[in-house]
Amino acid sequence: MGCQLFALCFHANQPRSLARFWSGFLGWEMTDDSRDGLVLLPGDDTGFRLRFTATQERKVDQNRMHFDLTSTSLEDQRRTVDRALELGARHIDIGQLPEEGHVVLADPEGNEFCVIGPGNNFLADCGFVGALACDGSQEVGYFWSKALGFPLVWDQDQETAIRSPHGGPKITWGGPPLMPRTGKDRLTFDLAPSADGDPKDARQAEIDRLLSLGATRVDTGHDEADRLLMADPDGNEFSVLTPR
Repeated sequence: MGCQLFALCFHANQPRSLARFWSGFLGWEMTDDSRDGLVLLPGDDTGFRLRFTATQERKVDQNRMHFDLTSTSLEDQRRTVDRALELGARHIDIGQLPEEGHVVLADPEGNEFCVIGPGNNFLADCGFVGALACDGSQEVGYFWSKALGFPLVWDQDQETAIRSPHGGPKITWGGPPLMPRTGKDRLTFDLAPSADGDPKDARQAEIDRLLSLGATRVDTGHDEADRLLMADPDGNEFSVLTPR
């Protein structure tokens, strides 16, 4: 029994507009699915979708997840930045230093992402979406390695990284000190259990497994038939869907 990282979910004030930005920027196909809503399908080996859902809450602080996008040259980096700006992104300052060699941008709803300069050995074979960089503890890196069945590819000085055995981007956690938690997470994981066997049994078995690994249930005050809200050991919320 296991689960897949089905999608990275953006909780957006204007989901269709934000989906159009990321579709144009990444070159991924946008679909409007009756079951999952607005979804971008990866055009490479990223392995997970981007899903966009509506929220009334405004973004109040820096996200705990962001994309690190790769470049093959300084000119390639400039082209990527220019394309993002033309589509509605903007430059932001989160304390980065000029010598760090990456450009920090925000999408039209303020979600941060970085365009990394050339020559980054850590992301060398990861494709354009090099990493999903997360704020988080060593413990939560271990949790997600077990939850997704992704091996650890970095574990040093309380920093961890995992990657699918099939390739694609790395998922990284920077270790302490952790960011203060303010407001609801705007980027969250959607997990989908294996479709083998009875769907209800498969989903419940996966929920039980995640609880045994250190996850907790989140009480939302109402139950959704195809989605259960949980949290990892750092308190980051994620959803367990019905099998896909």
